[in-house]
Amino acid sequence: MTQFVDSHCHIDGPEFNADREDVIARAIDAGVTTMLNVGTGNPHSGAFERAVELSEKHREVYCAIGVHPHDAKLFDDSAEQRLVDLAKGSSRVIAWGEIGLDYHYDHSPREIQREVFRRQLRTARALNLPVIIHSREANSDTIQTLREELIGTGVSSVDHAQDARVTPCAGVLHCFGGTLEMAQDAIELGFYISFAGTLTFKKADDLREIARQLPLERLLVETDCPYLTPVPFRGKRNEPARVVETAKCLAGIHERSSDEIGRITTENFARLFGVSS
Repeated sequence: MTQFVDSHCHIDGPEFNADREDVIARAIDAGVTTMLNVGTGNPHSGAFERAVELSEKHREVYCAIGVHPHDAKLFDDSAEQRLVDLAKGSSRVIAWGEIGLDYHYDHSPREIQREVFRRQLRTARALNLPVIIHSREANSDTIQTLREELIGTGVSSVDHAQDARVTPCAGVLHCFGGTLEMAQDAIELGFYISFAGTLTFKKADDLREIARQLPLERLLVETDCPYLTPVPFRGKRNEPARVVETAKCLAGIHERSSDEIGRITTENFARLFGVSS
């Protein structure tokens, strides 16, 4: 049976309270053998504990924790210590995130976003965890920050990046919506690029062209559910089983079979996060 990985979902949230077990079961039936549930929310609310608990209950579910740029204004020493304790206390936590910069909504002041982004990158590096990056309308600042914090040299060329000592804490640019240049820069820094249901949208020709030009060995697929439901399920709540639709779209873009895309992205996920899928 073809295997798929949903490399970014939010199934611990209230949107799934009524049927969470059924959602996980439907994913497994669809061939989605692994889901990475990404905890988000107020770091003082218990949201991250909830995310870890879900991953410890289901062997198909791993967990990532980290403060989203929307909530950067709530990040403090207490929040950081709580997250570090959770990461150290559970083998199900395999990544730090989602963290990054969001200049579209600006729910937290940009200066605070940038400060908290850097701080969390350093924490992830100390814990040897890959990072999950959220970047919206902040392409240049995101790449510059990653260069400075994860390589530590502020390099701006491929040759220098290859010569630099890259830490093991690369990661993934999730729900990618940036430029081809941004994707290529991230790949040079050791990152993977993940595509969500937006890849299937009718007006996403530019995004599909970017996906076509990127190497398959650096790509992942995700749902970001309950958001960004792919075609042909637009208008309905998204869930991990529907990552298969994004994989089918990516298969068409690269003129491969869905089985191949499932296998390749599953292997990519296992390589990045150091787990078996």
